[in-house]
Amino acid sequence: MRRSLAALGLMVAAFGAAGQLAVPDPDWKELEAPPPPALRTADLIPLEVRGSTLRFGVDPQSVALGADGIVRYVVVATSTSGTVNAMYEGLRCGTGEVKVYARHNPDSGWVPVRGADWQPLREGPHARYSLLIARTGACVGDAPNRNAQQIVRDLRAPVDRRFYN
Repeated sequence: MRRSLAALGLMVAAFGAAGQLAVPDPDWKELEAPPPPALRTADLIPLEVRGSTLRFGVDPQSVALGADGIVRYVVVATSTSGTVNAMYEGLRCGTGEVKVYARHNPDSGWVPVRGADWQPLREGPHARYSLLIARTGACVGDAPNRNAQQIVRDLRAPVDRRFYN
């Protein structure tokens, strides 16, 4: 019994040291998200989403790290026929969640998503590209990357050069 408890203690310490057991801050409050920026489809940072027929890209000018620790950005998805869809999203690195604040409508501009809730990064239609954004620049483990400029640099960088500048 004593060995089991000691082994369990070592496992918890190891996972905690690796950032795998993030404990959400019970006092955390999300700040009101700024309005989405004007939609840009030029100079996007391409995302390689395997198995998708859509081309995804992040607008580097839209990337922001809020005082509440949320990484907000605009992601653009373009179909093979040229149809453009865009989402204004936020990533909460500490809990592995994403929220879609607004979707772009070509006729009426940005439309807020009513009743938007935080969703696990590993579930739902946004899972593949949002998780990719989190893993390739927005988050470092369970924390947001240093600042918006570093997030943009890391999203643009080759895999072996991320998180080192």
